[in-house]
This record gives sequence, structure tokens and C-alpha cells, in this order.
Amino acid sequence: MNTIALNVNRRALEALAEPRTSLADFVRDKLDLTGTHLGCEHGVCGACTVLLDGVPARSCITYAAACEGADITTIEGLDEDEVTVELRAAFTREHALQCGYCTPGMLVSARDLVLRLPDADERRIRVGLSGNLCRCTGYVGIVRAVQSVIEARRARNIAPQADGGRTSLGPVGSGRAALGSNEQPPRPARQEFAPASDGVAPGVIPDFIPATVLEQRFTLPHAPAKVFAMFDDIAGIAACLPGVSLTAPPSPERVEGAIRVRLGPIAAAFEGAARVERDPATLSGRIIGIGTDRRSHSATQGEIRYRLVPLDGGAATTVELSIGYTLTGMLAQIGRPGLVRDLARRLVAEFAGNLDRHMSGASPRETTPAELSFWSIVSGVVRARIARFFGRGDEPG
Repeated sequence: MNTIALNVNRRALEALAEPRTSLADFVRDKLDLTGTHLGCEHGVCGACTVLLDGVPARSCITYAAACEGADITTIEGLDEDEVTVELRAAFTREHALQCGYCTPGMLVSARDLVLRLPDADERRIRVGLSGNLCRCTGYVGIVRAVQSVIEARRARNIAPQADGGRTSLGPVGSGRAALGSNEQPPRPARQEFAPASDGVAPGVIPDFIPATVLEQRFTLPHAPAKVFAMFDDIAGIAACLPGVSLTAPPSPERVEGAIRVRLGPIAAAFEGAARVERDPATLSGRIIGIGTDRRSHSATQGEIRYRLVPLDGGAATTVELSIGYTLTGMLAQIGRPGLVRDLARRLVAEFAGNLDRHMSGASPRETTPAELSFWSIVSGVVRARIARFFGRGDEPG
């Protein structure tokens, strides 16, 4: 056993590894970063692709001991990467994945192409992805997804990076060879490995392109001005949301908090922060946030856009919601679009009821659970679907 020191996903660490241990086995077995997948284990399929000193590399044929002092970035380390977020949304939009096994390595390679290619040339994209094999999609959706991200970024005047930001030529990781034959690469300060999330609310909350967007609306028997003022009461709004709690005093532009979710045996506590934007002229606003759960190594970005529409001559208000989100990590594996839509509809209805009671003078905490239990919501969804099914059967032909 040898002790190796390296940086993984921007964290310095030291760990024991046998000389024969591959980098793929090291990050999966030692660090529990299982987003890196093993396929052929011969460096052919590309499922194990990670970034080694910023360059895509096959981790299954790279020895962990050879990465002493290197910077390693796995797919988990790209959760908040701007290009990867856009690629994830594009992969969803273009149906660029099916089983998903090749997707982590495909995203790492696609990110490199987005950074380097000056335009969305199909042939160059196909050549660039030729080292990543997929047995499901036929590659058409994958190529379209990469093209769309390149086109969108170039349209925003984001120029390509020469050689993808590489500072030296040669094999992956060879930039450290410039130290000289007798010099040793600097060893990172020893640090116990921790999950990607450290529970600290991010200082900057970036814009993003949601992978999924849901449209909802509900009506409140209160005037639009009163509802808009209520939306400015962050603590009051949080009290109406199941499972939500504040972890710091809110300001008009920023809120820090947590949402607790229990899905059967899986309990998650997403901690993070959100920025708040309001436009009194149009009675609209936006809340955009980011959160992570250390136990499941999951992360989410979310955006809620709302607009208040007067109803009944201004005596009531229709609240139009656009809910967008991107979920990564273990919890992303159990999501299904149809079920998510039903759950969102049920949650919005519960939020609307709590909000109405709060604005009418009642305490929403009397009915709002401290933890969001999906099983109780799912049971209601299933009952509603069964009722709709038998209801259709009773309709006259």
C-alpha cells in the first residue's frame, strides 16, 4: 500500500492505494464517487472518462498512484459547472440518453468539445465523441445536444478556448512533468475526504437552464397586492412549504434554508441558499436556488417564477407558477416525469391551502409537516389516479 496525495473535485486528500489500483477503482471504492462507471476496463468504451489535470482521461487504465499531485474531476465535481449544466439540460431535451450508463463519460467528453470547437460541426463532434460508446441511443440525440449547446454559447459570444484550456502538449497529466526529473509535485495539504457538499450555503447563486420545467397555477381569495406583499414575507412563505425551514435570517434578496425529504428508507436534507427577485410593476418575481444533500451525494438547482393575475375584479388572484429544476446524484435515479408532475401538483395544492390559511390569520404550521414524506403524497396520487380511471369507466359512451 502507498499513500497518495491528490486533489479530487477541488478537495485535497490523502488515501492508501495499492500500486495496481486503477484511478476508476480508487474514486469509486475509496471515495464513493460512483458516478464514474466501469464498462470495458480496457480504455475503449469511455464510460470511465474523468478530467485529469483538466483533460479527459480513461480512469480504468490510469493507475491511481500515477496521479500523485494531480487534479482529478469526476462527474460529481461538475455538478455546478456551467457547461455541464447546459449539457445535462440539452441531453434531457434531445433524448440523448436511455440507460444512462455511458452518460457520465459522455458528458465529460462533450464538455471538452463545447469548450474547444469554434462551431457546431457535426463531423467534428462525431469524431470527438468516437471514444465514447453508447449501445442505446444511436448517437443522433447526443450529437444534437452537443450542437445545441455549442450554438447557444457561441450566440452568447462565448468564444472557444484554444485546446480546451490545455497549457501543454503530450499525454494526459504530462503537464506536471515540467517540474523536472528530480522535483516532486507539491503534495496537497492532508484533508479527510468529505462529500462534494459541505453544507455551506454558496456565496454566488448562478443562473442555469433547468432540465425539467413544470407549469402550475392556483387561485387565492385575496387581492393581488396583498398576495404580492405576502410573497415578500420569506419566513411566512417558508412556513407554508412542507419540509422547509430557514437556517439564517432572510434578507429581501437572499434566503438560506433546508428542505427535508423522506422517500421510504431514504432521508435527505438539502441545504442551500436562494436569491429573490421581485418586480412590483408586473406583480411577478423569481426565486432561484441551489442545494446539496451530503448523505446521498445529491444536488439540485431550482427556479420558481411566479406572476399574479387579478381575478373577479381584483378581489381574488390567480398565481401562475413555472417550476424548473435540475437534480443530480443518487436521488436523480428514482425520478419519473409523470410522477414528478403529479407530486408537484399535489405539493402546490398543499402550499396554496397553507398560504390561504396563513393570509386568513391561521397558523400553517398546524397542518404543515416538518418533513416532506413522499410516500404520503404518492398514496394520494395513486388514489387520485385510480379514481380518475374508474371515473372514466363510468362515463356514458
